[in-house]
Amino acid sequence: MPKTVITPPGTRTPIAPFSPGTLADGVVLETIKSVIETAGGTMHDVTMNHIFLKDWADYAAMNKVYAEFFPGDKPARFCIVCGLVRPDFLVEIASIAHIGVK
Repeated sequence: MPKTVITPPGTRTPIAPFSPGTLADGVVLETIKSVIETAGGTMHDVTMNHIFLKDWADYAAMNKVYAEFFPGDKPARFCIVCGLVRPDFLVEIASIAHIGVK
C-alpha cells in the first residue's frame, strides 16, 4: 500500500527518524491537528489517541486541553506515564484518524 508523508507548513524537522503524519490508503496517523487538516480532514476524523505523559501530575491539565480539541463524542484512547523523546516534553500524543474519500 503506497503512503504519502504529510508535513504541515512550518513544521520543524523531527529530531528522530519519523514523519509528522502519513496518509496511507485513506488512513492518517498524526500527532497534531495540522497534519489532519493538511490531509483534508478534521479532528472529528480521529478514531484513536495514544497518550504518553511524563508525569501523572499533568493528567488533569492534559484532559482540559484534550477536551478543547475533542468536544462532543471523544475518540477511543489510552494514557500511560513513561519517558518521552525529549526531556522538556510533558506529553506526546499519537493519533489515528480515518479520512474518507470525498
